[in-house]
Amino acid sequence: MTDCQLYLISPLDVGGDFPDRLARALDAGPVAAFQFRVKGVNEHESARLAEPLQAICARHDVAFIVNDSISLAKRLGADGVHLGQSDGSVQEARERLGREAQIGVTCHNSRHLAMEAGEAGADYVAFGAFFPSETKASEHRAEPELLSWWQALFELPCVAIGGITPGNCAPLVQAGADFLAVSGAVWSGDEAANVRAFAEKLG
Repeated sequence: MTDCQLYLISPLDVGGDFPDRLARALDAGPVAAFQFRVKGVNEHESARLAEPLQAICARHDVAFIVNDSISLAKRLGADGVHLGQSDGSVQEARERLGREAQIGVTCHNSRHLAMEAGEAGADYVAFGAFFPSETKASEHRAEPELLSWWQALFELPCVAIGGITPGNCAPLVQAGADFLAVSGAVWSGDEAANVRAFAEKLG
């Protein structure tokens, strides 16, 4: 059994009382990283929304990762950036964010994309969706054996994403996921109770 950790992804609405919810979630159990993911908001507004969340993550020693935007990650001095297949290259992110930045790449269900990301210098690869997701429509469906294949050949950490809940995560943990990326399964209810439920499965 590997040590699998929780990787929280923000809901699209991070205003209002969301900073309090994030703090409650991070207080409830171990979380390795938090990904700031908003859509349709300009960079200035994104930075304003991100700053209190970044401070909460820093207090909890949780990596703060920006989704999609290398420029926002640089502006915030974030711990890293998560790139989709159309969000710029690992090389560009490395040049702009430096050696210490954590750079992750969405690889869907593709062994080829994952190997390319690893060769380009990514710090982790993300596979999914493993289950139907309420958060994001996905035309790609991945199977747990993809995680086992990756773990057998590569040392680079892999993240499982897509519709993961405390009830269905066991096969992904057993297959070798280093991280479970979750959003709806935490934010659609009592975030503290949901983080504790994941902690019980991962502990």
